[in-house]
Amino acid sequence: MSKRFQGYIQLSLAMVLVGSTVIASKIIASGLPPFTATALRFAIALPLFLGLMRATATPWPRLPKGDWLILFLQAGAGSVGYTTLLISGLKLTPAADAGVIIGTLPVVSAAIAVIILGERPQRSVLMAALLAAAGVLAIVFRPEAAGPHSLAGAALIFGAVICEGLFILLGKRLDSEIPPLTLSALMAGFGGAIAIPFALAELPLAGTTGAPALAAVAYYALVPTIGGFLLWYAGLEKVSGTEAAVFTALAPVSALLAAAALGEPIAANQMIGMGSVLLAVLSLSLRATNLTRTGHAAQPTTSLQER
Repeated sequence: MSKRFQGYIQLSLAMVLVGSTVIASKIIASGLPPFTATALRFAIALPLFLGLMRATATPWPRLPKGDWLILFLQAGAGSVGYTTLLISGLKLTPAADAGVIIGTLPVVSAAIAVIILGERPQRSVLMAALLAAAGVLAIVFRPEAAGPHSLAGAALIFGAVICEGLFILLGKRLDSEIPPLTLSALMAGFGGAIAIPFALAELPLAGTTGAPALAAVAYYALVPTIGGFLLWYAGLEKVSGTEAAVFTALAPVSALLAAAALGEPIAANQMIGMGSVLLAVLSLSLRATNLTRTGHAAQPTTSLQER
């Protein structure tokens, strides 16, 4: 088996794990408040990341103050914001709908780059944004779920996607090169520090915590966070950034399959929405491939384990 093919398998498995966060978050939403679940997730993951750093002799970086501030903001957006909004949204929204909305991440990231960084919007990016928007509209505005609860849930999940897009944008502002394992440990540490005060405020609202919710938190911490991280970066070592970007399209597909595992029926409008989102991601991937072939540098691939 070639190294490239091994990379394809590792990236595919990583995206399957990312998609599985939808089913884990759905279970968590039924038994734990969002910030409490987030704090528990990082309490489990951080010691393991620190243990991996020690086992691999990975040093702590010496960073300028500006980079420390960016890392703190990244943790607030990508680690805490994404997780808490996703859990909150899944209290109101079917998991299949959430999978389609999460699939808009590459398009949302491109849109944020245009709006905030002032990058010139290419026609392909605009087309991808329209396709992604059509996919989201297909699942949100439908007669049988036109009530305010479904719209609120979709808005919360889309907010989670925006938080992850901001995480990616902030990462481009770092002046220092940080090893992936170190970055993961820092995100877990900062994420836990941010979530704990809010988790304490949630204590009066917390009811009886069931074993399924706690097991889902442990799964989220151990499998998508740590396992997804190891698989994703192992795959990145074997393929180009452009090739890796294509595999992000597997995350919403795996999320839709996870919804089916929860026993949710998959409606025609959800399939249409998924198709539109996948076409949007494919159009961005083709654009990145064309840029690479014509001599332009490919954009860095997003980190997914911090979600």
